[in-house]
Amino acid sequence: MRLLLILALLTAPTLQAAELVVGSKKFTESILLAELAKQKLESSGNSVLHRKQLGGTRVLWNALLGGEIDAYPEYTGTLFFEILASEDIKDLIGLEAHLNALNLSMTPPLGFSNNYALGMKREVATKLGITKISDLVQHPELRFGFGNEFMDRGDGWPSLRRRYGLHHRNVRGLDHDLAYRGLDTDTLDLIDLYSTDAEIQYYDLAILDDDLEHFPEYRAVYLYRSEISDEAASVLFDFAGSLSTQQMIELNAKAKLERISEEEIAAEHLQLKVAIADESTLQRIWKRTLEHLWLVGISLVAAILIALPLGIAAAQNDRLGRAVLAVVGIVQTIPSLALLVLMIPFFGIGTFPAIVALFLYSLLPIVRNTFQGLRDISPELIESAEALGLPGGVRLRRIELPLASRSILAGIKTSTVINIGTATLGALIGAGGYGQPILTGIRLDDISLLLQGAIPAALMALFAQALFDLADRFFVPRGLRL
Repeated sequence: MRLLLILALLTAPTLQAAELVVGSKKFTESILLAELAKQKLESSGNSVLHRKQLGGTRVLWNALLGGEIDAYPEYTGTLFFEILASEDIKDLIGLEAHLNALNLSMTPPLGFSNNYALGMKREVATKLGITKISDLVQHPELRFGFGNEFMDRGDGWPSLRRRYGLHHRNVRGLDHDLAYRGLDTDTLDLIDLYSTDAEIQYYDLAILDDDLEHFPEYRAVYLYRSEISDEAASVLFDFAGSLSTQQMIELNAKAKLERISEEEIAAEHLQLKVAIADESTLQRIWKRTLEHLWLVGISLVAAILIALPLGIAAAQNDRLGRAVLAVVGIVQTIPSLALLVLMIPFFGIGTFPAIVALFLYSLLPIVRNTFQGLRDISPELIESAEALGLPGGVRLRRIELPLASRSILAGIKTSTVINIGTATLGALIGAGGYGQPILTGIRLDDISLLLQGAIPAALMALFAQALFDLADRFFVPRGLRL
């Protein structure tokens, strides 16, 4: 870990120094609210960094507790029934008291609620005679598509299913923004909605009546660390009661439907003159390329420096070899997104935890190929080298490693390609790279923006493969190449 930290510090680009860090989840409304807070705080003389699209609720909550961010927009329903569900908090007074005990504070509600709801195409709902959630019991054939977070939340699908006695089997989890496309293309019949989503009106969806009152009210607030200055806290308090439901729907529509940037929308709403960086497509791609190369390069170099000695040691000792291969094999079985999230409690959010996760994910192919390459060397060749009286270190350096070089390079090449693809997920914890335009493209249903991350990532992987094919000429003995 110390090696990774040293490499990260030596090669890290200069980050913006900020007194305050505002975070946002990976959906448009959260980004807009965070951007409003950022610009209002900046207009009051604060230096503020907005860390966008940091994944789901737990990522932001843990980042706030750990001091990685100073504030972020949240909803009272999420606090009551998801984050603090085990605390049995009854009202806002009890909620504020519990937050204060955690060194956190909360603004009064911002003026609107963004409640969960279920929606269908209007013509489908009319044809089936569905007007309320309890009507769904009579239609077990319907195909449900819910946001991934909704699938597991305490106030989401599990409790909704029990409350209404729903026994539908065709239920799948997917990205919330992609669910609308599934509804539009008739691959889904019903999805979960946020009541301030601009797409509800755009797609002319019917919202089903929550006749058993399952969903609580989700009033928007800002959560912040109690240690921020009184002046900064008062700026956040100024938003109390300032946003109506219709205003929030209109702001969401500007971002989702009109493709206006969140920075511009916030500046217009606050009537502030804010300098918006006008980057060209090539400039944005180049910036993301440098970030992606940084993630991949540091983690891969560290993996090579650690995995090669591990593979050599494993090849020389049977018991150690079994243990090493078992450990790195287990790490490889952990889903990459889960591994990234598991890094947060130890290293926070941002680039370093992403590098650690990528480093761990890169170990297995290099260790395994080094081990296998050395084990596949003919015993007769080893015996001949020993008969010549070559010391173990010389034998390893001059005979065994050159003979295993093709296998070792293949392992490094495999790790590199895996690393490049997996690094796109780093954007979910604020690491940047090609994942940033991919996430934004998915959120805004903007294929061209999505491709700004997907195509360069694919090209980088192809370039890496070609580079390692060229490296064969320098590192693999000529006889083995023939």
